Amino acid sequence: MLVFNKKVVVITGGSEGIGKALVEAFLHMGAKVATCGRNFDKLYQLQSQHAGSPLLIHTTDVSNEQEAENFIKTTVKNFGTIDILINNAGVSMRSLFENVSIDALKKVMDTNFWGTVHCTKYALPYILKSEGTIVGVSSIAGFRGLPGRTGYSASKFAMNGFLEALRTELLNDNVNVMWVCPGFTASNIRKAALNYKGEAHGETSMDEGKMMTAEETAQHIIKAIEKRKRTLVLTSTGKKTVFLNKLFPSLADKFTYKYFFKNNQLIK
Repeated sequence: MLVFNKKVVVITGGSEGIGKALVEAFLHMGAKVATCGRNFDKLYQLQSQHAGSPLLIHTTDVSNEQEAENFIKTTVKNFGTIDILINNAGVSMRSLFENVSIDALKKVMDTNFWGTVHCTKYALPYILKSEGTIVGVSSIAGFRGLPGRTGYSASKFAMNGFLEALRTELLNDNVNVMWVCPGFTASNIRKAALNYKGEAHGETSMDEGKMMTAEETAQHIIKAIEKRKRTLVLTSTGKKTVFLNKLFPSLADKFTYKYFFKNNQLIK
């Protein structure tokens, strides 16, 4: 899409999954891309695969305000401005609330919510000048609380509320603010999801073969950015969940319980 040619696109959490797919898609469309992640080796491998492309990598933990600010400053120093910010970095969790540690909940909130706030805060002056776009890669869990994912749901509800408030503040500034809810996507996020101790699970019982690929998800997000949409909810299950929860919340409780529990045991 020529609309993204030479545009400066910032993507957090770009070393794998949806973030990596977005990085590769935007590079293919001629954009200048800056991405960050906590794992330097994965970022370096990504850069090596796209040698000669206008790709900036930066080792960053977005939950750390200073690191997020440094990432944004480095991007502007290299590319001059920011046209699009995609807050994609995130971590999930799977544990019943009665078992989960407070530290695990804080880790999820720090990355998913505060990471979005940090990057958006420091990128906003440039996006205001470019009349660009701010995106939050949220979740169906930001519309509907999911059992075993109390911290994750809370972080995504917070992200959605923050972005909706910001969108309203910027309504007359020609800046588009959008939040995206991909639904279950085939990526590493479930294997990296935190358990009740705040440690990575390393496994998942869900069948990723039936899920939307990261590449498909990235293309949907890019089209929504081009059209400057307000929200994007993907997958039929996701759309049904949001619709049912809005109109028939008590019924949605029962269906959600049935989906996530088998024999009264939480599916992980």
